[in-house]
Amino acid sequence: MKRFAFIALHADRWPVRQQCQLMGVSPSGYYAWRKRVPACVAPALAAWQLAAQCVFTGHADRYGQRRLRTQLRREGHTVSQQRLRGGLSASGLMLLCTRVST
Repeated sequence: MKRFAFIALHADRWPVRQQCQLMGVSPSGYYAWRKRVPACVAPALAAWQLAAQCVFTGHADRYGQRRLRTQLRREGHTVSQQRLRGGLSASGLMLLCTRVST
């Protein structure tokens, strides 16, 4: 766990300045980090990501990348190959690859 995240997690139990001193970071650095990073907010999934997950899991995780992109286009979502692969792998889902690569 990162130092600033740890300090933010335990800020209600121990004083921030004391934690910063023990962790070896400056309090001003901690407060600047707090302004930059929203506290424990997970990034919201895009509409195409939710649709891709629904289609993929609805077909027993056996959809390939081309078939899944075609299905998403029918539903009105335009997404590139790389983005589709990255979005599903970030969710822990792996697309099938049926073509032999050279």
